[in-house]
Amino acid sequence: MYLNCHSYHSLRYGTIPLADLVQLAVQSNVKAMALTDINTVTGIYDFIKECEAANIKPVVGIEFRYNNKLLYIGLAKNAKGLAEMNRFLTKHNFDGTPLPNCAPEFKNVTVIYPIENAPDSFSHFEFLGIRPEQLSLLFHAKWKEKLEKMVVLQPVTFRTKKEFNLHKILRAIDTNIILSKLTETDYCSTSDIMIVLEELIIKFSEYPQIIKNTKNIIEECNFEFDFKTPKNKINYTESSENDIQLLTSLANQGLIKKYGNNNPLARARVEKELKVIHELKFSGYFLITWDIIRYSNSMGFMHIGRGSGANSIVSYCLGITAICPLELDLYFERFLNVNRKSPPDFDIDWSWKERDAILEYIFNRYGREHVAFCGTNVEFKYRSIFREVGKVFGLPKEELDALAKNPMQLHDSNAIVALVQKYGMLLEKYPNQRSMHSCGILISEQPITNYTVLEMPPKGFPIVLFDMHVAEDIGFEKFDILSQRGIGHIDDSVKLIKKNRGIDVNIRDTELSKNESKCNAYLSIGNTIGCFYIESPAMRGLLRRLKCDNYKTLVAASSIIRPGVAQSGMMKEYIFRHNHPEQFEYFHEVFKEQLGETYGIMVYQEDVIKIALHFAGVPASDGDILRRAMSGKGRSAAALQKVKDNFFACCQQKRHPLALSQEIYRQIESFAGYSFCKAHSASYAVESYQSLFLKVNYPIEFMVAVINNQGGFYRTEVYVHEAKMSGGIINTPCVNNSDYETTLYGIQVFLGLMHLEGLEAKVAHHIVLEREKNGKYKSLEDFINRIPIGIEGIQLLIFIGAFHFTGQTKNQLLVIARLILVNFKPENRNLMLLQEPVKEYQLPVLKRSPFEDAFDEIELLSFPVSCSPFELLQTKYRGDVLAKNLINYHKKTVKMLAYLISRKHVPTKMGAMFFGTWIDAEGNFFDTAHFPNSLKQYPFQGGGCYLLLGTVEVDYHFPTITISKMAKMPFIPDPRYSNSNERQYKTHQQIKEDVSMTQRAPYPQDINLPRHKMSAK
Repeated sequence: MYLNCHSYHSLRYGTIPLADLVQLAVQSNVKAMALTDINTVTGIYDFIKECEAANIKPVVGIEFRYNNKLLYIGLAKNAKGLAEMNRFLTKHNFDGTPLPNCAPEFKNVTVIYPIENAPDSFSHFEFLGIRPEQLSLLFHAKWKEKLEKMVVLQPVTFRTKKEFNLHKILRAIDTNIILSKLTETDYCSTSDIMIVLEELIIKFSEYPQIIKNTKNIIEECNFEFDFKTPKNKINYTESSENDIQLLTSLANQGLIKKYGNNNPLARARVEKELKVIHELKFSGYFLITWDIIRYSNSMGFMHIGRGSGANSIVSYCLGITAICPLELDLYFERFLNVNRKSPPDFDIDWSWKERDAILEYIFNRYGREHVAFCGTNVEFKYRSIFREVGKVFGLPKEELDALAKNPMQLHDSNAIVALVQKYGMLLEKYPNQRSMHSCGILISEQPITNYTVLEMPPKGFPIVLFDMHVAEDIGFEKFDILSQRGIGHIDDSVKLIKKNRGIDVNIRDTELSKNESKCNAYLSIGNTIGCFYIESPAMRGLLRRLKCDNYKTLVAASSIIRPGVAQSGMMKEYIFRHNHPEQFEYFHEVFKEQLGETYGIMVYQEDVIKIALHFAGVPASDGDILRRAMSGKGRSAAALQKVKDNFFACCQQKRHPLALSQEIYRQIESFAGYSFCKAHSASYAVESYQSLFLKVNYPIEFMVAVINNQGGFYRTEVYVHEAKMSGGIINTPCVNNSDYETTLYGIQVFLGLMHLEGLEAKVAHHIVLEREKNGKYKSLEDFINRIPIGIEGIQLLIFIGAFHFTGQTKNQLLVIARLILVNFKPENRNLMLLQEPVKEYQLPVLKRSPFEDAFDEIELLSFPVSCSPFELLQTKYRGDVLAKNLINYHKKTVKMLAYLISRKHVPTKMGAMFFGTWIDAEGNFFDTAHFPNSLKQYPFQGGGCYLLLGTVEVDYHFPTITISKMAKMPFIPDPRYSNSNERQYKTHQQIKEDVSMTQRAPYPQDINLPRHKMSAK
């Protein structure tokens, strides 16, 4: 009888989670029900599963609304009916056109109109829904004559009075008005609840025809869905046999190219993998990925295949990944095995500049009817909850900010805030809006609208209405097409080296970078700013603690730096064992044989599989099940218990003492939740090495490429500083030498016009295009004649030094600009064949402070270029110690003067603390720790230079200063405003800092790994 039920997937309308909705039906003795969320099918697949588990017949449909007006409800009679509705709604989503008042001529859909939108006549598939409270209308002939077409319409939207209030709050959020402004047309009826089925039937007992019609509709709706069969494009070629043949051929070609003709180990591995791939029918998936890579290579794009796919030697032979799994002892079972229900998953990165070209290829090659992005449900988060709900209750902005930024215990205690908290907490984990998955692409065998409605977000690629978990559940294997700036750094560096030096660098040859001693020397001292995954302060500190000077140690470092790993104690133990290999014993011989590379620590997810295989004798495919179950990816507690029982049964067969088996299981259990995929770490390490090779050998080109890809962990200023430290001569933007991006001529670096805060992007692009078309600008007059720009833009360019080539001072240029523009007519702005001679102006010579340029630069770029920040300080003091000598001051108190680069917030049980990164007067980096007690008295006060006092702690070759006191040092007064005390110190506030905040709770766990061998008896 329930043909119109809403879950919370009816965004900002429904209040009931799907599982709760089905349980509500069970309690109400409902035997069949329809999920009809508003303009979406997001929840239908989870709904079907929940209903089947509860022995309820699921009916799937859509409630079609436009501008919150209910037009009609569509119920799918079968799979074809769902596809019809999906295509209908998709068309209107794509066109942006209103839904029509009457439904189209569906063939496999039953349509129900509300009385408020009743048509004059009904087709055979159309019915009129009547609510219990509307039955009195049947006394009128107009409605009584439609009795044969009437069905029960008892919508379900909420469960309780509290949820009804929550529904109204959601409606106010959706319509962006305060609660008191809602009208009855904005929200549902107070009767939109589920009552016991028998009670509902009693309400319609005088109208058996309506009950009969409703039952007939339920009987006719038989939507069946096969969750087990794959929905992806099945074959790359015309058949599975040809796919197998082609993949085998390509793998063997790659095998010979990578390993030569005589490598039985590699050949056996390829054959083993191909057998599993073909058996699981994933040959087409591999070939489609190979095809995408082939196109990328043909376009000269650089890609990096990472993730668990790098465990596969077949993917290595196909050129999808660049990691040799034999070199790193990577287990294929981590990626794909006969026991693993989840599909393979390749993560492939491109430069952020080239990703859209790859996406266009995929959509065009495989058909836009068959390709779409995964969706994702954006949930109400803590900050958005209090902002949205607070706004509904009419709170002003300053109160909303306070609610959003502070924990609940610090909120004001008044009645309104209490209501905001009460209803806000109900919204936690509720979906708020649908969005695009960042990288997951689905390629479907059937038109993708057979399964879902599509939406078209602003980026221009369609998205399905369910997330990656539902996609996997219903039989889709996604292709992860990612982008990152790190590849842009590498790719643009290579192009810039060719342009600037005429040198071709084959950066795809990964052996080139991994084996260079100079690169390893940089790595061991953490000189890695700009190098993708290894540039953060934490990573540079780890590299120094490890004196990391080789590829395998970098792979391990890339894994143990992960937050969970580091905080669980694994990182600390790894550093100890790396530096003191003689001070521990391997727990068991298996640990020494299998984990010798990582000192007996299960750093990688693959290590869990190794220990399960080599200690317990559990097959590698079962070991992967153990890993997944323990890492929280298992289906249930029962599944985990099953693999645990299997582990101990296998240990018993091998006659291991129970105590030994229990301790090893405890260690596996401790590691599994934190460890990281080794293939993933290896991919990161390769890319990091490629970046480092370029930084070491072509540092200026590399830093310019980093700047042009909008940096990485740090702000632009830091990379400009690195370019300068590498020998680059830094110039402010120039209309004759700068492009939109930063340019390089030899060692002369001209910052790009894009960095000028206040200059419109279209004006910046026009300056470059006009110069390319008609030559360099000869003078300020020539520039004004050729570029449509107002006095504000001209002044900005003058102040930054963009007309330095004229040889005139900024003051002279400002006077000339005003003299020209006072009588200038825009219609005369053109290039004349015979230019009039430039007028000579007799201008006074005005004295300028040498620091005026630096303050101009801070104002327009946010950092000085013409001098160091230290030169702008009032004090000449530069500290007692320099960064390069800190390692010699262990446990000693030092006083340093430093410029703040970044700080990272870390929550602790004692309160918030920070780790700071600084440069000294010589431009070298060092790090500090600021504990809660110190911060209370000596907090950070924004970007700039500070005087620091603290104690040096050298932790495995890495010095850190624990700060006891610090004070921000004043700059000289801004000489441009010598007559205005108010403005003399304003520009200083524009100096920036990088701040990374962490909101997580402190990690409580420590793995407590024993350092002594346990007896096997």
